[in-house]
Amino acid sequence: MTDRIIEFLNARRRAGRDDGPCMVLDLNVVRSNYAAFAQSLPDTRVFYAVKANPAPEILSLLSDLGSCFDIASVVEAEQVLATGCSPDRISFGNTIKKERDIARAYELGIRLFAVDCDAEVEKIARVAPNSKVFCRILCDGAGAEWPLSRKFGCVPEMAVGVLEHAHRLGLQAYGVSFHVGSQQRNPRMWDGALKSASGIFRELGERGIHLQMVNLGGGFPTKYLKDVPAVRAYGQSIFRSLRKHFGNRIPETIIEPGRGMVGNAGMIEAEVVLISRKSADDTVKWVYLDIGKFNGLAETMDEMIRYPIRTDFDGDEVEACVLAGPTCDSVDVLYEKDPYFLPVSLEIGAKVLIEGTGAYTTTYSAVGFNGFPPLKSYVI
Repeated sequence: MTDRIIEFLNARRRAGRDDGPCMVLDLNVVRSNYAAFAQSLPDTRVFYAVKANPAPEILSLLSDLGSCFDIASVVEAEQVLATGCSPDRISFGNTIKKERDIARAYELGIRLFAVDCDAEVEKIARVAPNSKVFCRILCDGAGAEWPLSRKFGCVPEMAVGVLEHAHRLGLQAYGVSFHVGSQQRNPRMWDGALKSASGIFRELGERGIHLQMVNLGGGFPTKYLKDVPAVRAYGQSIFRSLRKHFGNRIPETIIEPGRGMVGNAGMIEAEVVLISRKSADDTVKWVYLDIGKFNGLAETMDEMIRYPIRTDFDGDEVEACVLAGPTCDSVDVLYEKDPYFLPVSLEIGAKVLIEGTGAYTTTYSAVGFNGFPPLKSYVI
């Protein structure tokens, strides 16, 4: 929460623009986060994960600061290029791409692509000749609050063959990537993945193919209810692992922060629509907000991301509450297995502030499910 956001919300109310939930993001926080990444990992290029929040103001700021960008689609590429960023600062990090999208990205000047299988390599070889490719490997996401599945990546043993295949097809086998899980609270979790990466470097080197880059992925957390280590702790731990596994031949490295870049820069203001109980002797109260899983809070799925919630009644006596969204869908319940403790005095019509919501909220918001409009977004 920043004073600038509070002042903006107060001015919005005074102007009579209190027309539903909104997310407000403070660019000053993004600027500070970028500086922390650049200082903590000084020899590593920052590729902002555009999917976290593609607001034009964020992309323009980061472009001006010298950031590079990790994209998942051609549309994201075009959004980045619209800032004046050159295509050599863009990585097409999605391992699942239509061949025509690869061709369009190549036409736009992008030359760095992620792969995790031979078929994806072959697409790139056909329509993006001489490009650089890096192979994503599977790794353990233990310790992450939003663990990643086996959807992306291959086992390290397979990565050797994938990159050798790319080399034979005339592409530049450039490096290895991995992702240790989103909202990764353990800085040491990069060590095992870097050990696997170094083994791939050695094996390909013995075959005459010399990789250059390790993509350390994202995973850098933002603060929700639990404290998280500072970015400096991640930088120190990652550098120790690089020295441990690569010795004096440390490769080029890049990172792809998304949540860690913009998560703590944003806050959602929502309203209490209804407060009720399911029976006369129910010990848990239900609190319904005008925002839910379909309006931007999709990451409450399985209650994995637990956002801090503030009210004007904080400090009063509290009671256990189930939190739910406004839609006519039974899965639109945010926190029930582990209820939140909110003030007994909380009332219908009261505003609540949901912190740490600058990432993965606005773009998760449905276009018009149940007729509710998409989550409004303001960047200040």
